[in-house]
Amino acid sequence: MYKDVVTFVDNISHAVETLVQSSDTLFILLGAIMVLAMHAGFAFLEVGTVRQKNQVNALVKIIADFGFSAIAYFFIGYWVAYDVTFFSSAEQLSAINGYELVKFFFLMTFAAAIPAIISGGIAERARFYPMLVASFFIVAFIYPFFEGIMWNGNYGFQNWLTETFGFGFHDFAGSVVVHAVGGWIALIAVAMLGIRNGRYRGGRLIAFAPSNIPFLALGAWILTIGWFGFNVMSAQTMGSISGLVAVNTLMAMVGGILTSLFVGKNDPGFIHNGPLAGLVAACAGSDLMHPIGALVTGAIAGALFVWLFTYIQNRLHLDDVLGVWPLHGVCGAWGGIAAGIFGSEAFGGLGGVSLASQVIGTLAGIAIAVIGAFIVYGIIKKTVGLRLTDEDEYNGADLAIHKIGSVSDD
Repeated sequence: MYKDVVTFVDNISHAVETLVQSSDTLFILLGAIMVLAMHAGFAFLEVGTVRQKNQVNALVKIIADFGFSAIAYFFIGYWVAYDVTFFSSAEQLSAINGYELVKFFFLMTFAAAIPAIISGGIAERARFYPMLVASFFIVAFIYPFFEGIMWNGNYGFQNWLTETFGFGFHDFAGSVVVHAVGGWIALIAVAMLGIRNGRYRGGRLIAFAPSNIPFLALGAWILTIGWFGFNVMSAQTMGSISGLVAVNTLMAMVGGILTSLFVGKNDPGFIHNGPLAGLVAACAGSDLMHPIGALVTGAIAGALFVWLFTYIQNRLHLDDVLGVWPLHGVCGAWGGIAAGIFGSEAFGGLGGVSLASQVIGTLAGIAIAVIGAFIVYGIIKKTVGLRLTDEDEYNGADLAIHKIGSVSDD
């Protein structure tokens, strides 16, 4: 009788364990699918912003970058970040319902966001294959190097921050690890590529109007929806899921909408990028902030994006087509710092965060991104070149690279 009871209890425990494992696997799989869908958002945001002669190239770049990123992260990047490889049997890999495999899938979609971010900045004048090669090395080495430091505790940097300032660097869903790193890498690529032909005449900015506002808006909406998978499912298990993350993500998005609406003076490009700025900034501290703190964080990000995008175009003559440096690089850095401010108990947050650690961690991410980008893009520029010829740029990347336009009049 005793043995029967023990067997029954063991069976129940095993069934519960299996249920938990399968639920966690499904949970993070859904997150991976939602972040994968965000790449369609990146694509259509760029398609709607660039001129019609570069629309095909925008679409092809995003999906080709994803393919290169997946290979780079599967064979090298994930190993660099987490010291995990996939050179074992399928039986071993599929243990605990294949949770570790799906976790890789989820994190790979984050890694692939780096080239997708860069793509918007370098649009309309970048060569195709050299940029794919750059994407490979960025996702294989630069991004996972910093990812491993911050999300896996590599090289003792997080331990040092904890011992020195009481808490390590906190970045729940990647304001700095993903967005700031991607944005600052893009800044270097944009600077090395130079200005699109015809962009400035006599020192004055010549506006290149977006080719398709509905496509731009569609891209922004896809990204906005997918972001709830990006943030909420960064918990990675059902037991760690928090409604606070969802509401903070929502409030930061709303803050970005409102300030970009007023500061951007009703410009649809600014209005649809405003919520993205707020969402970028919310990633780091969305699990700690009070919703009002998230609203303020997103509002500051939305205004910061509009002001800085206008400034770099008019004053610095930095031809960042989609404004990915202000949107991801600067708003991502702001998000890392904001987590240290609004995540603290003094501002209604849950605490467990140090402003000093947030500032130092953010600066470390920027430094790694900038140095890595100089190395990768510098070598490619010196060897094979980064930029299309003047003739190809004039004809458009669609015809020059892909031999077909986005529409047909036949």
